[in-house]
Amino acid sequence: MIELENPDVDLLIPESSIDDEKMVEILAERVQAYLDYNIGLLMSYLYRLDVSEKSIKDALLNAEEDAGHIAIARLIWKRQRQRLKTKNEYKIDQNIDEDLAW
Repeated sequence: MIELENPDVDLLIPESSIDDEKMVEILAERVQAYLDYNIGLLMSYLYRLDVSEKSIKDALLNAEEDAGHIAIARLIWKRQRQRLKTKNEYKIDQNIDEDLAW
């Protein structure tokens, strides 16, 4: 199950049921809504997702075939996939010795 780490993006999508382009399409709709109504909140979310300002600028400047909202959606999806990969690689053992727990 993929859960986007964003309180306003209520998307829980089984990983096997969606391809990258469909996910970008879903995110692009949401990004466009934020661009239309609350760009500051979108920028805050991008910051919290750790999408760099440079990558946003680069994507918007070099988005020859994609509109800006699609370019940003691609960045979000790329970052979320990186976060999921890292999270899966570095799983924390939940069986911590009580004497060592804080």
